[in-house]
Amino acid sequence: MLIRFILYGLGGWCGEILFTATRDRLRGRVHDWKLKGTTYLWMFPIYGSMVFLYEPLHDAIRTWPWILRGAIYMIGFFTVEYFTGWLLKRFTGSCPWDYAPWSRWSVRGYIRLDYAPIWFLLGLALEPLRDFLVRLTPMIQTALQ
Repeated sequence: MLIRFILYGLGGWCGEILFTATRDRLRGRVHDWKLKGTTYLWMFPIYGSMVFLYEPLHDAIRTWPWILRGAIYMIGFFTVEYFTGWLLKRFTGSCPWDYAPWSRWSVRGYIRLDYAPIWFLLGLALEPLRDFLVRLTPMIQTALQ
């Protein structure tokens, strides 16, 4: 489980850096081709928590219709993003991804409702990745011994 926690954390970091670099370039926020993306150290344990939150949920609903699974994943991602944003603001004084200035679809700066299709599709896209990581974990454990 620790191995998948680390893999989800690293994968989330990489995905966020890729997303922010691409988004900023396409929206004209930056005018060079460095494609410099950003993330936060706080995000590693948040992404890593997928092993405890997403995996059991995936196992419980994997036979359900895809549209229902996607909707459940979307709600789950929104819930985790809102709750962790709220916790970070409460304990550190700020939420690193404050969406309030960027979107009229922001809910208290913690989530963006216009990201619903992204979370819906990401939840479904993670299903085969999750299965792959479960198969890969024993090989990594063997290699680390």
